[in-house]
Amino acid sequence: MAKLTRAQREWRPGMQKKQRSVKTMFASTILVCEALLAVFVTLAAFGLKRGEPAVVLGLGAAIAVLCIVNCALLTKKIGFIIGWALQVVFFLSGFILVDMFYLASAFALCWWYALSKGESMDRDNAKRAAAQEAWDQAHPEQA
Repeated sequence: MAKLTRAQREWRPGMQKKQRSVKTMFASTILVCEALLAVFVTLAAFGLKRGEPAVVLGLGAAIAVLCIVNCALLTKKIGFIIGWALQVVFFLSGFILVDMFYLASAFALCWWYALSKGESMDRDNAKRAAAQEAWDQAHPEQA
């Protein structure tokens, strides 16, 4: 039988599921899309012979892996800082492929929107949860 996680071992009937951060989910989605972008840009740069093949392929793979690994770091502030640094790296890759200036700008805008809108949605969810908790305490017979 599979080993239970701590959350599964500590679960009891009636326990509320912990709310996930919308900001983290949105940011993770952008980073996964950017990892795919890194792979395709690497292939384009390799095909157009825009540098030493081993260097181009190695850097592209490293950036793609960093995007995926950074998804796990988004629970901490450093994850968002690395995410902004990745936006700069993608923009600077426009010096290798000019079209990356446009693509990186679009992805940076998506990154900014994911962080700002996700944070406002997290605040709204926290307010809603607090209001629900207050209502449940005021009306125990209906809970």
